[in-house]
Amino acid sequence: MLEYGILEYWRNRMMHLKPSIPPFHYSTIPFLLALILGTGCDSLPGKPRIEERWRAATEVTDFSQLYAANCSGCHGAGGRLGAARPLNDALYLALVSDDKLRQMIAQGVRGTSAPLFAQQAGGNLTDKQIDVLVEGMRSRWGGSERFKNVDLPPYGLENAVAMGSGSGDPQHGAIVYQTYCAQCHGADGSGGSKGGSVIDPAYLTLVSDQALRTAVIVGRSDLGMPDWRANIPGRAMSPQQITDVVAWLVSHRPQTPILQAAQNK
Repeated sequence: MLEYGILEYWRNRMMHLKPSIPPFHYSTIPFLLALILGTGCDSLPGKPRIEERWRAATEVTDFSQLYAANCSGCHGAGGRLGAARPLNDALYLALVSDDKLRQMIAQGVRGTSAPLFAQQAGGNLTDKQIDVLVEGMRSRWGGSERFKNVDLPPYGLENAVAMGSGSGDPQHGAIVYQTYCAQCHGADGSGGSKGGSVIDPAYLTLVSDQALRTAVIVGRSDLGMPDWRANIPGRAMSPQQITDVVAWLVSHRPQTPILQAAQNK
């Protein structure tokens, strides 16, 4: 009976309690509207930030996004330590012109696995996006002022020939190789204690003549390969020596009908 009486007591008290929620006054409506409008539509919960919103691939103009999506797979994150030439290299960027960079991005490199990216050639990048990549590499990884007083070798073979160098002598290139390259890549080019083979058929099939020339001039700073000035301190390679040693390397490349067609296209 005592328990029953206690329960009845509290039941009666609960039935007579009044709600504590204050009554709504229409006078508060203007205040609530001002509060909502003051926050702005861009501040509403759940709305993505501008950088998080979906955009068509052709509208992306951020260098980091473009590089990560189109270049890093071969040239490495941050432009270094990729399978292909590092682009984060001030010497390389001092050697190659903007027009040449645009051409390589837009049209690819014939006879190699470097693809074309220009939309008009069947790729996925607009002209503006290609410009963003070129300008981004210059601004982030350049530093050509460091080489203003350096007598850079000609970038391409055609430039070297125009400046008076011969087209390349493989026999003389073999002598140049022994002087400047054999200490790292071995006496016959098949690899040494510091460097790998430079006459491997698969390697030579995958790289262009210009890639070989660029490697001789610029080296691979990310892998410890010196440039044309540092193989022998105080004895930089001459433009003719560079051209000749590249001709010697090219002479080891196996020729197949498919490769010849790609290179002569």
